[in-house]
Amino acid sequence: MSEAGAHQWQRGEYTISTDNERLDVNLIQHFIATESYWGQGRRLETVERALANSLSFGIYKNNQQVGFARVVTDYYTFAWLADVFVVDKYRGLGLSKLLLEVIMAHPALSSMRRWVLATRDAHGLYRQFGFAEMRQPERWMERFDENA
Repeated sequence: MSEAGAHQWQRGEYTISTDNERLDVNLIQHFIATESYWGQGRRLETVERALANSLSFGIYKNNQQVGFARVVTDYYTFAWLADVFVVDKYRGLGLSKLLLEVIMAHPALSSMRRWVLATRDAHGLYRQFGFAEMRQPERWMERFDENA
């Protein structure tokens, strides 16, 4: 769900696109459900619904998807960065950093007031893009349903 249609960026042999038609939904679901720490067991229907309501970024090499991230946003004040990954074979090549560079420069997102994300192990990556611990975590709450 892009505010201004699909965008595409080319960096060497890699293409990053916001075109949902290009996304390999099965790859995304499989990675999140089996390889991620945050989405174990996530069902295909859940992924499809999330993609339909997010601005998604796929990273491709020779038209094969090798990475992904999505942004849930109102395109004005708030953006949630979620489900960021690069498949194992392509890790260590700077693709996560490239993906974040493109996301932060996206014309509909570049002047966002607040970005949030959750990570267990990629703090160093996100700090390079201005992310830090929440300034006032005591003001944030969550409602979590482990059965959903």
